[in-house]
Amino acid sequence: MKSRYIFGLAVLGAVLAVGSAVFASLPRKAMPPAFTPASNPYDHGIFANGIVESYLGSGENINIYPEVSGRVARIFVHEGDTVKAGTPLFQVDDTVQRATVAQQQQQAKAALATLQALQSMPRKENLDVAQAQVVLAEANRKTADDAYGKQKRSFDADPHSVSRDALDNAYNALKTAEANLKVAARQYELTRAGAWVYDINSQQMQYNALYEAAKASSALLDKYTVTATVDGPVLAIHAAVGGYVSTQGVYDSYTQGFGPAVVMGTPQEYLAVRCYIDEILVDRLPEAAHMRAQMSTRGASRVTVPLEFVRTQPYVSPKIQLADQRQERVDLRVLPVIFRFRTPPGAHLYPGELVDVYVGAK
Repeated sequence: MKSRYIFGLAVLGAVLAVGSAVFASLPRKAMPPAFTPASNPYDHGIFANGIVESYLGSGENINIYPEVSGRVARIFVHEGDTVKAGTPLFQVDDTVQRATVAQQQQQAKAALATLQALQSMPRKENLDVAQAQVVLAEANRKTADDAYGKQKRSFDADPHSVSRDALDNAYNALKTAEANLKVAARQYELTRAGAWVYDINSQQMQYNALYEAAKASSALLDKYTVTATVDGPVLAIHAAVGGYVSTQGVYDSYTQGFGPAVVMGTPQEYLAVRCYIDEILVDRLPEAAHMRAQMSTRGASRVTVPLEFVRTQPYVSPKIQLADQRQERVDLRVLPVIFRFRTPPGAHLYPGELVDVYVGAK
């Protein structure tokens, strides 16, 4: 009984194995592609990967980096906005720098007030005091001179009428009064002369230094508001309110590298395509006068756009992974070739988009 069960299971397994083999050998209908791949329109065309960029003199987009580091306090624009040169894009927290500017401006004002005080000397009130001191010293000298004259005449008439000591004291008082008069007269001349030119020059230089320091701080304060450098659309904003930016840009945790805080283009009827020709195909590139090219976007290969040759960047560099911002060195090196094109009506093309390009000859 048991052997019959085992025999039946063996037969069933054999039937399943044969059925599986027959089913696997049946021809299957291929699944349609997600999109029609681009076809080579030239007899000897070269395929290349391309990336759409703004059509500028450098052939690249405009990457904007802040000149100061700090926390992003405000963002004034949105991606896709078209702005004029000088339009504020975002602001870095400037609390400390603003306080520094205010302090240095007050220091410059204090130095200027001191300079103006020196330049306005002599002050009338000080001059009046000095002149009054001269009058007082003159009166004291006259009093001392009268006292000495009386004692001197009495001593000359009768040496026993005035002691020698009293006469000497009167004489010394006269000399002291004469010296005080000279000091008061010199002090009056000094007050009337005003501030010393060297003091004025020194204060002038101190004011100039503080004024220039305040100007430098104010200029640095302006750097905390990052503005557009050209007229054009805002293509990408990588900075975020509350995030940190530095002169190296914004740190991307995905690529683990730094990138620009803002990417801008220019308003124009042309866009550019940067193609990367493999070094093994460089010798097959046609001459510039005979070069022609055609591109198609990913997923819309039926829409083809003719390209116009602009220039070749004559420096072969390691191939760059176009999918993200990482620069990955591989064995292959590429030659960048730049084309331009007019955006076809109804087509949606943006800088940064990957395209398929075929390069041929006329």
